[in-house]
Amino acid sequence: MTEAEVRRYAARALSELFDSLYEGAFAIDTGGRVTWMNHKFKALIGWNGTEAIEGQPIDEVLPHSQMNRVLETGRADLLDIVPLGRRQLTVSRLPLLKEDGSLIGAMGVILYDRLNSLRPLVDRFQSLQSELDTARKELARSRAAKYSLAMYVGASAAVRTLKLKARRAAERDVPVLITGETGVGKELLAHGIHAASGRAGKPMVRINVSAIPEGLLEAELFGAAPGAYTGADRKGREGKVRLADGGTLFLDEIGDMPVPLQTKLLRVLQEQEIEPLGANTVIPVDVRVISATSRDLKAMVEAGQFRADLYYRLNVLPLHAPPLRDRREDLPLLCDTLLEEIATRSGGVPPALTTAALDRLAAHLWPGNVRELRNVLEQAVAETDGETLDVGAVVPLLPVPVPVPAPPLIPPAQGVPPSSAGPVRPLRDVLAAAERDAIRAALAEAGGVRSQAARLLGISRAQFYEKLAAHGLMEGDRTPAE
Repeated sequence: MTEAEVRRYAARALSELFDSLYEGAFAIDTGGRVTWMNHKFKALIGWNGTEAIEGQPIDEVLPHSQMNRVLETGRADLLDIVPLGRRQLTVSRLPLLKEDGSLIGAMGVILYDRLNSLRPLVDRFQSLQSELDTARKELARSRAAKYSLAMYVGASAAVRTLKLKARRAAERDVPVLITGETGVGKELLAHGIHAASGRAGKPMVRINVSAIPEGLLEAELFGAAPGAYTGADRKGREGKVRLADGGTLFLDEIGDMPVPLQTKLLRVLQEQEIEPLGANTVIPVDVRVISATSRDLKAMVEAGQFRADLYYRLNVLPLHAPPLRDRREDLPLLCDTLLEEIATRSGGVPPALTTAALDRLAAHLWPGNVRELRNVLEQAVAETDGETLDVGAVVPLLPVPVPVPAPPLIPPAQGVPPSSAGPVRPLRDVLAAAERDAIRAALAEAGGVRSQAARLLGISRAQFYEKLAAHGLMEGDRTPAE
C-alpha cells in the first residue's frame, strides 16, 4: 500500500474506534461552534432532535466546557474529569490541525462508562499518591525535633537555670549559641528549644560542620545550581538552609566553619537570603539559627580564626551546658534514666546500681560527660547478668583515678601543721593540677603536636583545645604542627 492508502485506512480505523470506544464525541471549529456531534453524545445531553446542534456555540450546548482553552493554546488536554448533572465524565480534548500545522478546530471525546479501562492507571496513581504521602510523613518526622527540654535530665541548680534560659530562648525567635564540652547534650538542648518554639511544626535541620569536607560544605549548606561543579546534580541541589525554611537550622560545631563560608552564613542571619553555589540569583529564606560549639569562639575571634561580626550575630542568646563533673549531684538521676533507656532498647529490666558503684562513678572526672557515662553503663549492662551493677562492673571500664595525697598515718600534734604534706587543697584544684600536668606531659611526648597529644590522652581534638584554653596553655606552648 502507498502512504496515502495507509493514512486513509488508519483514519477510518481510528474513526470507527472513536465511535465504538467513546461514549460521546464532537468537534468544533476555530470560532467555538459545533461542527459535528455523534448520536451518543446527543443522547447523553438529552438532545430531543427538534433543533440543530451544528452551528451553535459550544458554551451554550455545554455551559462548563473547556474546549475554548484548546483553541487558545493549540495543546491537548488528554485527561480531565468534568461534571454533567450528577455524573462525573472523563474527557479528552484534542486540537485538530491541517497538514501545515494550522489549527482548524478541536475535538472532544467522553469516556463515560469506560472508566474500568482506566482502572490500572487509576490504581497506579493512587498507589503512587499513597507512597508520596508516606514519604512526606516520614520526611516530616525525620526533620521534627527528636527531643524536648524535659528530656534534659538533671535537678541541680545549674541544670534548672539552664532549662529556664532555654525555655526563654524558645519564646524569642533569635539566634542561640550553645557552648559546652563534648557530650554535655548541646544537640538535645537545640531540639528542645525548637520543639518549644513557634516553629515546632516546621523542619528542624541539623548539620555537623566538622563532619563535612570543606570543599562540599558550601553546597551542603547553601545549595548549588545545576552544573555548578563537577559531579553536581543536573537539577541542582537544595542546601540545608532551604530545607530548614520556616523552621530551625542547627549548626553543630560552628567553630569549625571555614572563614570564607562565615560570610555567607552572616548574610543568612542579616538578610535572610542565600545565594546557591554557581547561581546568579538570591533566594529568600526564613530560618532560625541555633549553633553549638565545644570551642572557645571568643578566643578564636581574638586570634582571627572566627569573624567577630558573625560571633555577635550568633551569640544573641548564649547558653552554656555545664560539664558533668560540675553537677555530680545529678549523677544518680542520670544513671537511673540511662539504665532505663538501655533496658527499654534491649527489652530487659534495668539493673540497680549499688552505692559503691555510684561512688566510683562519682569519683571519675567524665571528660566525655553524659555521652561517656552512657557508654560506660551500656558496657557494664552488656557484661553483667545479674540484677545489680556493683563496683566490680564499672571499675574495669574507668581509668585509674588520679591519686590524692593521703593523710599521715600518725596525726601531728595539735596546733602543729604537717611539715611534709603541705596545706590541704580543695579536691577540684588537685584534680585540675593533675590534668594540667598530664596535658603538658602529652605535649612533650608528642613533640608539641596537639593532635597527637590528644590521641595520647584518649580525647578528641576539640576536647583537647578546650582543656588547653581552660588551663591557660593556648599561648604557653608553641607547636610546630597541628
